Amino acid sequence: MSSNTAGKVIKCRAAVAWEAGKPLSIETIEVSPPQKGEVRMKILFNSLCRTDVYWWEAKGQNPLFPRILGHEASGIVESVGEGVTHLKPGDHALPIFTGECGECTHCKSEESNLCEVLRINTDRGVMLSDGKTRFSKDGKPIYHFVGTSTFSEYTVLHAGCVAKINPAAPLDKVCVVSCGFCTGFGATVNVAKPKPNATVAVFGLGAVGLAACEGARVSGASRIIGVDLLPNRFEQAKQFGVTDFVNPKDHDKPVQQVLAEMTNGGVDRAIECTGSIQASISAFECTHDGWGVAVLVSVPRKDAEFKTHPMNFMEGRTLKGTFYGHYKPRSDIPSVVEKYLNKELELDKFITHSVPFSQINTAFDLMLKGEGIRCLICMEE
Repeated sequence: MSSNTAGKVIKCRAAVAWEAGKPLSIETIEVSPPQKGEVRMKILFNSLCRTDVYWWEAKGQNPLFPRILGHEASGIVESVGEGVTHLKPGDHALPIFTGECGECTHCKSEESNLCEVLRINTDRGVMLSDGKTRFSKDGKPIYHFVGTSTFSEYTVLHAGCVAKINPAAPLDKVCVVSCGFCTGFGATVNVAKPKPNATVAVFGLGAVGLAACEGARVSGASRIIGVDLLPNRFEQAKQFGVTDFVNPKDHDKPVQQVLAEMTNGGVDRAIECTGSIQASISAFECTHDGWGVAVLVSVPRKDAEFKTHPMNFMEGRTLKGTFYGHYKPRSDIPSVVEKYLNKELELDKFITHSVPFSQINTAFDLMLKGEGIRCLICMEE
């Protein structure tokens, strides 16, 4: 990539959320150069994640507008700030909503990916280095979102939130790796760790849940039970290895009881991908005594309480939580992309729709209607 823009302010298009729930507006904005420890990226593809919609609606959280949303994306490094050595202009990369500083206790631990410095912060709308934004329009600041703000042709990130990947990887396919795919797939293969021929239940068949199903399929599960309230998701889920389907609405007993009866006492592993606290409890209670493991992936309401009888633990069941599939962004994500290139993973089937950047609001409409899995947003038209 040409470096003739390095150190200069770039004018480009961005989809700005001015108010909660109002259509995004394509604006010409200014993007400042990266400061010390930062990277400026040219974003080529986005895929819309439910998290973007949730914070755009701002129904149950602190609203912060105007803001540039977006976090599941891919692109090319345009320039780097002082002190950045693991990236250079022209590198193909994925922006990640959580980071890896490489120096904190968590980053140095093999057991955690929760960087103390760059852990996700949904309320912060500025850069860490100076508490200012890198986006502006007519001299007024526009806030960042989870450190990525990829609904802009150019964005600035902390260098620890950028994963360099193989340039042979098609950026329109691997963009899903930066959020949804790794969150679900990693929850299965890195945390639940089902053994070959295991029985796995996945609660919620959205993109993250289907990625969890994909993880179960790759792990050699003999039976993958999809649990969802939307029956139109069931046929699509077969592509991801799902063998059985359960809609809790179709039964007059708790779904955990239904699953236990289907599997001779309970499933070996369960992954919860809905954010419903009741689904979380059901996922735990549907696992088999003695060895069952349930993994919670999605974030419940702030006032949610997990209630189950202590005997469920004493009988040998294990409850775990995970964040971003237990992947460290800079260390682990390049190898996930390599597995895709080696045909060990399937990513193409996650993208079910595609729209040009100018029609980004169509992607939001599709998400709100529950259509498809992921809508690809092509930044260059």
